[in-house]
Amino acid sequence: MVAGKMCPVDVISVCSACGEIRPLRLRMEDEAHGLIRVDIDEVISVKEIQYVGIEARVFLCRATVGERQWLFELKYTIRTHCWCLMRKVY
Repeated sequence: MVAGKMCPVDVISVCSACGEIRPLRLRMEDEAHGLIRVDIDEVISVKEIQYVGIEARVFLCRATVGERQWLFELKYTIRTHCWCLMRKVY
């Protein structure tokens, strides 16, 4: 992931009976154009945001990638059903 740049990612998520969505796994492209699979260990927090009339949810997630712990934010845009990796928090 390039620092400071949002990038679209593929996400596998689960939706509860009451309509709450939770990401389980994401797949993204690295700098060498290879695919990285990231299993999400924990969703720490979820906040709903609205930016220029566009509703979205931001998920603060923790995952283990190789030997390293990642803390990152995923954004889910409700109207378009698109996922973006917003930033790594480290």
